[in-house]
Amino acid sequence: MRKAKAKKRTIIHGLDGITNTEKKLRHLEMLLGISQQVSAIETLDEVLEVLVRLSVEQTHAERGSLFLNDPQTGELYSRIALGNISREIRILNTHGVAGHVYTHGEGVIIPDAYSDERFDRTIDRQTGYLTRSILSAPIKTLKGEIIGVVQVLNRVGGEFSRQDLSVLEAITSQAAITLQSHQQAERIQRSREQELEFLDVVSDVASELDLGPLLQKIMGEARRMLKADRATLFLNDEKTKELWAEVGTGLKSTQIRFPNHLGIAGAVFTSGKSVNIPYAYADLRFNPTVDKKTGYFTRSILCVPVINKQGLSIGSVQALNKSGGVFTTEDETRLRAFSARISLALENAKLFADIQSMKNYNESMLESMSNGVITLDESGQIITCNRAGYRILGSLPEDTVGKTVQEFFTKDNHWLLEKIERVEKTETTESVEDEELKCREEMRSVNATVQPLFDMEHKRLGTMLLLEDISSAKRMKSTMTRYMDPELADKLLAGGGVVDEGRSAIVTVLFADIRNFTSLTESLGPQGTVNLLNEYFEIMVECIQREGGMLDKFIGDALMAGFGTLVAHDDDEDRGMRAAIDMIQKLEKFNKLRKERGEKPIEIGIGLNTDRVVAGPIGSARRQDYTMIGDGVNLAARLESACKQYHARILISEFTMRKLHGKFRLRDVDKVVVKGKSEPVGIYEVLDYHTPDTFPNMEAVLEAFNRGLMLYRRGDWDKALQSFESAYELNKEDRICLLYADRCRKLKAEPPPDDWTGVWVMREK
Repeated sequence: MRKAKAKKRTIIHGLDGITNTEKKLRHLEMLLGISQQVSAIETLDEVLEVLVRLSVEQTHAERGSLFLNDPQTGELYSRIALGNISREIRILNTHGVAGHVYTHGEGVIIPDAYSDERFDRTIDRQTGYLTRSILSAPIKTLKGEIIGVVQVLNRVGGEFSRQDLSVLEAITSQAAITLQSHQQAERIQRSREQELEFLDVVSDVASELDLGPLLQKIMGEARRMLKADRATLFLNDEKTKELWAEVGTGLKSTQIRFPNHLGIAGAVFTSGKSVNIPYAYADLRFNPTVDKKTGYFTRSILCVPVINKQGLSIGSVQALNKSGGVFTTEDETRLRAFSARISLALENAKLFADIQSMKNYNESMLESMSNGVITLDESGQIITCNRAGYRILGSLPEDTVGKTVQEFFTKDNHWLLEKIERVEKTETTESVEDEELKCREEMRSVNATVQPLFDMEHKRLGTMLLLEDISSAKRMKSTMTRYMDPELADKLLAGGGVVDEGRSAIVTVLFADIRNFTSLTESLGPQGTVNLLNEYFEIMVECIQREGGMLDKFIGDALMAGFGTLVAHDDDEDRGMRAAIDMIQKLEKFNKLRKERGEKPIEIGIGLNTDRVVAGPIGSARRQDYTMIGDGVNLAARLESACKQYHARILISEFTMRKLHGKFRLRDVDKVVVKGKSEPVGIYEVLDYHTPDTFPNMEAVLEAFNRGLMLYRRGDWDKALQSFESAYELNKEDRICLLYADRCRKLKAEPPPDDWTGVWVMREK
């Protein structure tokens, strides 16, 4: 044993016995070897890999990393090769041990990583690796500029020494020039690739003439080019003074509009100056309202104006949330160049859209032959008229062609003569819808378009009149809509017949009924009652039809409607909800008007249920109604009636609640067995129509009520009672709290069976 130790000491002394000259030679050999290895490497990734490997070997470490500084983002980045993919890891150049070394420009030796406050333990927790000791040195050029940091971890067989730090610093200084040159070469190559890519992008975008796809291309390319999370192109509408943007694609696309001076996009459009906001919530110009509504979190914003060739601002391009950091001055320069190039494409697309629209309009009018086409020469003389024109005018060719418009149309059609005169002066198209045209002794309802005619050299040729006879359809629809829903009337007119087959469909059924109507009619009298109902139903039906619902029938003071009967939508449940909420809000305005007139306000209850029903024409051979039948209809009626018991205005079933797409404010009200049924149904109250004035302390009330409901269903009557009473104290208009408080007292006095599940049995319809 002693011999072995003695031998070991001899070896150590032998190493210690190396002369300074030998150490310097070995050091020079190492540096020469590093220079030879890195000088032959062609890519930055390979240089980084070799330097990390050499640093680990020469310091006897377990692992190593080399970080280079990105001056544009203020970050240190390291690269890891994963197969053919190179992945970058980035940190702020002030963060952690590496950030400290970079900012201070001095190497550090940390024997115990976890006792050093500069050490970030997050990576160890993520990887499972245990960092014990750290050796880190800055990478300096010959001019003393710091361009990065090299870092090694966990020395094998001991701790890092000053000698190890010297070796590491020697390695970095030897490789600094090579690193800097490769970085520069990489930047030049990336810049060249970006420019080529930019030219390809602009060429691709400029080739698109259809405005819709062009807008989508511009937003997609801007987002990809800047590595942004989102990009939006806002264009100015000169007529409305609004900025608008196309959101979505295809049939789901919608337009958003706002005044062209509002928000960051408006400020950029009006000023013509770019805005680059690295931290949105720290900037007073940023409005966080949209984030709160959508749940999206905006970090950084870059917005530049779109300037046309005349130097006028026609819109703005906005990019949000750059991946991996904030938008740079280079991003701003590229986006400004991009917006300058696309302005011409936008104006070409607009022009193409105008021409295409006019071409399609003219072709459809001529080819349909159901519209009258009449051409006039420069003096106003009728030159040609098609067959449909003669039919509409009730005239023959010999009585029409060759006449002037003043001779033919007479003073009874002064509106048409005025349109023709205005078009001749302004050389712009004039249109009018649903106007009365006197043809011989008969009046017809027409849609008319008067437009100038030009040749290829824009020389004026005359004027063209396009007349569409809507008399029959107008009379038919006017008659039909007095007795049925306009949507059903449109479908009957479009189909040219009657919907005579029943169909099974998933429908959201809506019932609405006026409260205490009998006592109300006694004070109003017959005529007053009819006037009230006509005024009330006019408002309610408009709310239903605005959401695409079909009015099924009026039942005295009640009404029944369906969403998804004849025409199904993906969001019929949401449409029904929005209609019900709108009905309550419109009723509040209606009641305010009634109070001003000295009349009593009215209250209504609304029930909504979604289920499969049978819809179709039902009745006798002489008289039929298009209506709905089924259990789903009955449950909606029961829920409307239950509004009185639960002191609610809108109640929906669990079946409607489950199918909702949008976000609504709902309150779990009860689980009930309605009359005529054996299975319980969950019912919910809709609260979206409320304001802070109509429902004060809503959040606190709902929290206390929900807690009470949970305790109530557990059978903890005392605690449930306390919660319901607390909720009532916060809002004494929320009388459902009193209902549940009364239930708790009764159930405490007469406890239910042990298998009670909190279901309430309704004894009334």
